[in-house]
Amino acid sequence: MNYLFVILSILLGYLIGSIPMGYIVAKFRGIDITSVESGRTGGTNVSRALGWRYGLLTGALDILKGAVAVLLARYLFGDDPAIYAALGGAFAVIGHNWSIFLGFRGGAGGATAGGALIALNPLAGAILVPTFIIILFVVRYASVATMAIGLGSLAILTLFYLVGWNTPAGQILFGALASIAIIWALRPNIKRLIQGNERRITFGQS
Repeated sequence: MNYLFVILSILLGYLIGSIPMGYIVAKFRGIDITSVESGRTGGTNVSRALGWRYGLLTGALDILKGAVAVLLARYLFGDDPAIYAALGGAFAVIGHNWSIFLGFRGGAGGATAGGALIALNPLAGAILVPTFIIILFVVRYASVATMAIGLGSLAILTLFYLVGWNTPAGQILFGALASIAIIWALRPNIKRLIQGNERRITFGQS
């Protein structure tokens, strides 16, 4: 393992993840998303501020930056060991949640984690991303669906590794770090879920 590549993967992932897509999208409409609703820059808050079309756009861009962080780390540093791409993806989530460009504010990391997982392990992503969508539509709690991406990534990558489904041990690090970053960012939401006053997603608003 090349420790310089480890450091560069972390920095690369963090900087890509720090690009505040939701903030940029909202600014084009003259809104500072960090001062609206939860103040987060993810698709859920953008949807509440500007409508579901802008929320979807933000989510797609956040997915893209997670995938780019993984693919670029893999292209630049190789995939042996897999830890470089895993760190690139994990730190994209961390950068999204605590963006250097927004005074270490950001989102919760679900979409970015999903994009990183798709690029890191397409089979795991193909299972987990539709699961995220189903959970979101059924329970209508964005926080629950987002936590499912983080914890689900850790669970499914660990399972794939244990059964030998072409999943290097290094990929489990992505699941662990992404889970920690997502859960830490969602601490206020977890508290509201426990108290029973977490806000649900309302679909179909303009």
